[in-house]
Amino acid sequence: MNRIEIPLSKTKILLTIVGSILFVIAGFYLMNTIANQQTKVNLTIVKGVGIAAILFFTTIGIYAIKKLFDKKTGLIIDENGILDNTNASSIGLIKWTDITVIKTEQIASTKFLLIYTINPGFYLDKAKGLTKKLMAGNNSMYGTPLSITSGALKCNFNNLEKLINDRFDEHKGIRQNAGS
Repeated sequence: MNRIEIPLSKTKILLTIVGSILFVIAGFYLMNTIANQQTKVNLTIVKGVGIAAILFFTTIGIYAIKKLFDKKTGLIIDENGILDNTNASSIGLIKWTDITVIKTEQIASTKFLLIYTINPGFYLDKAKGLTKKLMAGNNSMYGTPLSITSGALKCNFNNLEKLINDRFDEHKGIRQNAGS
């Protein structure tokens, strides 16, 4: 099995940074302009939405800035498995021997791969801090802590999905033949 490396897309990451800045500005606008006008809108809700937008998109922006200068390859697929460095909930190597099922999910227009494993707790135990919280959230929503998206990669989702599924099928075939 040959090694495939998919680099991070600096263009996609820059667009994420610009989008985050715009949403932080919108959050400040909500808090300071709309909340100070005489309207029938509940001011507590408007300020809460503004604060939430500022906090969330500041976090996304800071993470994207870190990714912009990240020298690691975004995703590596080889004979060992999938080495993931695509997002804040990435944990590193996901071994082919651990993977049981790969499913595609979609929220709004964003598609992602869910990677189900024999022992999801192993990957949760490896995680720390924010990564662990994000993975625990994934685990409670989808039954797996592991997900991969093409959002930060120089690759579109359909190509990524086909590539990973083909490699997984290839590995399953090797594993089944070895067991015969």
